[in-house]
Amino acid sequence: MHDASLLGCVALFIGAVNAFSPTDSEFTFLLPAASKECFYQSAVRNGSIEIEYQVIAGAGMDVDFSIVSPQAIHLVSEFRRSDGVHMVEPTEAGDYQICFDNSFSRFSEKMVFFEVIMDSPANDGGADDEWAGLGEPESLLEYKLDDIKESMETVHRRLERSRQMQTVLRAFEARDRNLLEDNLWRVSFWSCVNLLVLLSVALTQVCSLRWLFSDRRRVCS
Repeated sequence: MHDASLLGCVALFIGAVNAFSPTDSEFTFLLPAASKECFYQSAVRNGSIEIEYQVIAGAGMDVDFSIVSPQAIHLVSEFRRSDGVHMVEPTEAGDYQICFDNSFSRFSEKMVFFEVIMDSPANDGGADDEWAGLGEPESLLEYKLDDIKESMETVHRRLERSRQMQTVLRAFEARDRNLLEDNLWRVSFWSCVNLLVLLSVALTQVCSLRWLFSDRRRVCS
C-alpha cells in the first residue's frame, strides 16, 4: 500500500513539474546596421510574458527596443539601451511583437541576445485537478498534500530562476568578452603606432646629431 502511494506521489510530482513549467525561449541574432528586426510571440489570455534582452557585441552596445500588443498598442519603447527587462501581465490572446531597431547606426552591426518567458494560468488549474484527485491529504505517507505542493512549487520556481540567472550571466560574459577583445585590438594597434613613432623619432634624433657633429670642412693638400 505504501509502495503504491509512493509511486503515485512520484508520478504526480513529474506531472506537476511539467504542469508548472513556464514556456521560455532564448535567441541570439545579428542585427545589421541601419535595419530593424521583429519577432512574434503568441500568448494566451490572462497569462504573463517576461522579456529580457542584452546587446553583447557591436559599437556602442545599444539598440532601440519596443513591445507591441496584438491590438497594435506600444507597451514598451526604449531608445539606445544596452539591456532591459520587461513584464507584460496580464496578456491578451494573440501575437505580441518584439522589435529591435538599429536604424540609427549606419555602419555598425549589433549582436543581440534576448529571452522570452511565458506563463499560462491554464497550467496551474490542471495541476490543481491532479492534486485534488488523490483524495484526503492524510493518506499520502502522513504528509499533507498542500505542503508538498507548495514545497514543489517553491523549489521549481527557484530552479527556474537559477536557470534564468545563469543564462543572463552567460550573456553578460559574452558581452564582456567581446568588449575585452575589441579593447585588446585597439590597445595593440595604438601600441604598435606609438612604437613606430618612437622609433622614427629616435632615428631622426640620431641622424640629426650625426649631421650636427660631422666635420664638413675640406682639407686642402
